[in-house]
Amino acid sequence: MPANAKDIQVQLVTEIQDQDRRETMEIEETGRFLVRGDTQVLTFTEHPEDGDPVHTMVTIKQEHVSIKRSGGVEMRQVFKPLMETENLYHHTYGDFHMRTYTKELDYTSLEESAQGRLFLDYTMTLNHEVTQAHSLTLTFEEESDS
Repeated sequence: MPANAKDIQVQLVTEIQDQDRRETMEIEETGRFLVRGDTQVLTFTEHPEDGDPVHTMVTIKQEHVSIKRSGGVEMRQVFKPLMETENLYHHTYGDFHMRTYTKELDYTSLEESAQGRLFLDYTMTLNHEVTQAHSLTLTFEEESDS
């Protein structure tokens, strides 16, 4: 483990809304947080009930956030404020083309506060057809020794 890596507790809340339907997903996992120059990285592994573990790496830089997932699903999604990005989402049910437009990106680091927080508000279009409003709130804090 790198000298500046910290064990953290992660809470991830994702909301998806389209027309009259809202879906909320919440996970809590342990993970790692480390700083390398002007880049901050969070890693954790999701353990879904109905699939293989998904390893998640969130890379936070001044100008953008990147979320890379591998394992049960494969994707790399990039968030740049007021810009659109594209990527492929590889799932057991097939590949999906994703377009992401980031409306808001707000980040507070563990270096600034006892609890870190990443908030993303964005729209996502799957396969050029369905556009949904999404929000992602990732909160994390250093695990206590007790």
